[in-house]
Amino acid sequence: MSAQHAAASPWHRGEVAIQESVGLAGRLAELGPRVIRDHLNAQHRAFFPLLPFAVIGSVDGEGRPWATLREGAPGFLHAPDPFHLRVEAPRDADDPAEAGLLDGDGVALLGIELATRRRNRLNGRIERSGPEGFTVRVEQSFGNCPQYIRSRHEVGPDLPRAARPRPLVSERLDAAARAVVAAAETFFVASAVEEAGGRRQVDVSHRGGPAGFVRVGADGRLTIPDYSGNRFFNTLGNMLENPRAGLVFPDFATGDLLQMSGRTEVVLDPEPDERIAGAERLWRFVPEWVVFRAGALRLRFAVVDAA
Repeated sequence: MSAQHAAASPWHRGEVAIQESVGLAGRLAELGPRVIRDHLNAQHRAFFPLLPFAVIGSVDGEGRPWATLREGAPGFLHAPDPFHLRVEAPRDADDPAEAGLLDGDGVALLGIELATRRRNRLNGRIERSGPEGFTVRVEQSFGNCPQYIRSRHEVGPDLPRAARPRPLVSERLDAAARAVVAAAETFFVASAVEEAGGRRQVDVSHRGGPAGFVRVGADGRLTIPDYSGNRFFNTLGNMLENPRAGLVFPDFATGDLLQMSGRTEVVLDPEPDERIAGAERLWRFVPEWVVFRAGALRLRFAVVDAA
């Protein structure tokens, strides 16, 4: 790879290592600079204002990644120009991800439209000048395919409440948290790597499958299949470089959020007894911090294709 091409590549060595393991590094070295942009194209600028929520990935002051959801009336996400995305959402002291949403912090954002299964991802740098909302200076922006997203339609917000219950914080999964994970068809994962000069690149991604696709071990460790996707390997590549991640399991029927941050292990070639049907590889997650926030979201969604 020429020095000029290497400079233009959006991939870091963790991503390249997994791309090489499946024989796609050369192809993605050529494709990457064409599909990953440093700005929002016209389609993406039009897409984000349609959304009533966004998934956000951040890293707190202790280096712990967190994934979360923030919501607002459509238009609360908007792009004043191709290089910035504005997020009109107030601070939330109950959200552990808030600690990583300071001016200058690396951040990731996923826009996902559950009814159509469209999704777009971006990461960049926070620009914040006040308590109400923030702007993301876009560094990488790209679309994702709709695979593994369960179609849902919005059924309206819950009635306003005077106060939400206080978050429940633990260092491990209790029985209720285990039940949430075991029943989940959707979760989101935040990961991050340190770049040259101490800058941090954050990523947040969707994971989906049939109920029970995330296995919960007796010791509380989660085993997650890695199904075939865009082959960029942003999440797993980050984990190879920095084995920490943050997960959020939303309950779209109740508005509850189960968030956790912990350690990961990528398994590129599982043993026969570890293999999961349909998965090419897997990864493990050990929770170190678990936060349950009942009714954190006002939005409610119902499954479109329910039997």
